[in-house]
Amino acid sequence: MNITVISVGKLKEKYLKLGIEEFVKRLSKYCKLDLVELDDEKCPENLSPKDMLIVKDKEGKKILSKIKNNSYVIALAIDGKNLSSEELADTISKLGVRGHSHITFVIGGSLGLCDEVLSRADYKLSFSKMTFPHQMMKLILLEQVYRAFRINNNEPYHK
Repeated sequence: MNITVISVGKLKEKYLKLGIEEFVKRLSKYCKLDLVELDDEKCPENLSPKDMLIVKDKEGKKILSKIKNNSYVIALAIDGKNLSSEELADTISKLGVRGHSHITFVIGGSLGLCDEVLSRADYKLSFSKMTFPHQMMKLILLEQVYRAFRINNNEPYHK
């Protein structure tokens, strides 16, 4: 299976880089993983709602340009569906059975995802109603994808 993670914003924090490197290494046993980091749009603190849409649209165009046509797209969105780890594992397994050999996860920037990206998504996934830093979400996502592969292979992983 091919997994792509498209995220907006460059990762700067060393502790997050180290965690991500660890899960990239662990996932190499289960899938071909491609991490795509896109530059976020620079914006001042106090944006108008119109300016927020402009920023999200610019980031969205970058995201859409990196999504392959044959990829099943899962957008991380606060209003998406909440799944348990076992349900995410089942979702990934069923996608493979249905012939979706390429899954792309999309993590938006600090303002979220534009409507065009959300419309392109085949599935919207939420990790919580809480807001997390988008850089941290990449680490959390990779851990859960790793956990999903362990579950699907009946391999032990702490609960």
